[in-house]
Amino acid sequence: MLRSKTKVEVRYAETDQMGVVYHANYLVWFELGRTAFIRDLGFSYAQMEQDGILSPVTEIHAYYKKPLTYGQEAFVETWVEEYTGVKVVYGYEIRNSQGDLCITGSSTHVCVKKDSFKPVSMKKYFPEWHLAYEKEKKRKQEL
Repeated sequence: MLRSKTKVEVRYAETDQMGVVYHANYLVWFELGRTAFIRDLGFSYAQMEQDGILSPVTEIHAYYKKPLTYGQEAFVETWVEEYTGVKVVYGYEIRNSQGDLCITGSSTHVCVKKDSFKPVSMKKYFPEWHLAYEKEKKRKQEL
């Protein structure tokens, strides 16, 4: 199962008054991880949008385990947790440079037409993505 890895350097602007990464920034880091995962599979989310398809977030979860602070490095791991052909659930883990688990989470996305927001089938519009996601789903089941 592919687990894409993305390095993020914690910037001062991403921290709150306590010096801890502000919670909403983790969602941005999830997006960085998801974009890297898609790129690692050989696809482009930007190209999907140019083709008239969007993939909005329909659900998001984040579970905070350990704080990250300014000056630390964070490592985002991303994978496909679930795939139905229309809906994709991405899983995330964010660790510090010592390997400590700091955040876990998931985001759920549905592909829709840009002009109508009507859901679309990945198999129909992006058959290569569909096959890659089905392959990832099968690898996950085999673990």
